[in-house]
Amino acid sequence: MQGWRRRVLFVSLYEAIAIAFSSWGLAEMSGDGLAHAGVMGLAASAIAIVWNLVFNALFERWEARQTVRGRGFARRAAHAIGFEGGLLLYFVPLFAWWFDVSLWQSLVMDLGLLVFFLIYTFVFNWCFDRVFGLPGSAA
Repeated sequence: MQGWRRRVLFVSLYEAIAIAFSSWGLAEMSGDGLAHAGVMGLAASAIAIVWNLVFNALFERWEARQTVRGRGFARRAAHAIGFEGGLLLYFVPLFAWWFDVSLWQSLVMDLGLLVFFLIYTFVFNWCFDRVFGLPGSAA
């Protein structure tokens, strides 16, 4: 599976799982109810979907120019760190506003999610590639 079809399936599966975990995690970290945190989980998902499409397109364009093919540990780690680092820039101010907490508290909340999502992103990408094969840029 290649191209936009692959990206849409990837984002859909990734975000469905992410909404469930992030809503629960934000509710636990903020002390707010699941409904309030769930709204932010959905908003974060919408932001992440757009960022996912942009970041993965840029990453695959870069990857296609590399002489070493495949996706080893270092390339997968770079992908996960780059993706989550970009989200950090969006989420810290958004969480601070939504949960009415300081930027520091928001950063701590986001770092809690970041640790989970770094691992989740790495594992999800690996599993997705095992099930659907590598994209053309890495094959």
